[in-house]
Amino acid sequence: MLIIDSKDCENIDKALKKYKKKYEKARTLNQLRDRQSFTKPSIRRRMEMLKAVYKQQMNTGQLDD
Repeated sequence: MLIIDSKDCENIDKALKKYKKKYEKARTLNQLRDRQSFTKPSIRRRMEMLKAVYKQQMNTGQLDD
């Protein structure tokens, strides 16, 4: 549950902006999407490895995108 501390003089837009940031940081939507379908641990590890290789290639400049 997300709790936003808002002051009396604070604008509703600022409070909404704080709520959206907290919501993104909590990664609630990502967790819900992950739970909708089961992925095998081996596939999850493979995807993490492919992502790590891609990031490393981008950092070293081997990939031209």
